[in-house]
Amino acid sequence: MPETIFDKIIRGQIPCHRVYDDAFTLAFLDINPIAPGHTLVIPKHAAVTLGELDDESAAAIGRVLPRICRAVCAATGASQYNVLQNNGPLAHQAVMHVHFHVIPRNPGGEHRDEAGLGVRWNATAIDHAMAGQLAARMRSLLSP
Repeated sequence: MPETIFDKIIRGQIPCHRVYDDAFTLAFLDINPIAPGHTLVIPKHAAVTLGELDDESAAAIGRVLPRICRAVCAATGASQYNVLQNNGPLAHQAVMHVHFHVIPRNPGGEHRDEAGLGVRWNATAIDHAMAGQLAARMRSLLSP
């Protein structure tokens, strides 16, 4: 896997505003925030996508992510937030090291909805026959 800016941040070669640091994870303020308090949470183990992340690192992220969300909200006064995670260029992943964005949302705040993250999609009706086949295939792939 090619080196990313996050590898340099983990090693301390590039400064950041650290929020949390343990043996498996690092959280720091995004250098180009959508809103004040926009925080990135990354595993220290290098993986491009969430599906490539080892179980130990995934569990560590799972333990720390809710704590970071609570801290972001408490520090910014936000009552709501987005947790965003992209996997691959088609999903708009910019840094090829798995990471989560915690983005506080404050109505009427410095960065309103229309000024930053816009999360909207056009849902379609489910095709139950196709969905049944797809769910069965996914279950078979998840079986031990």
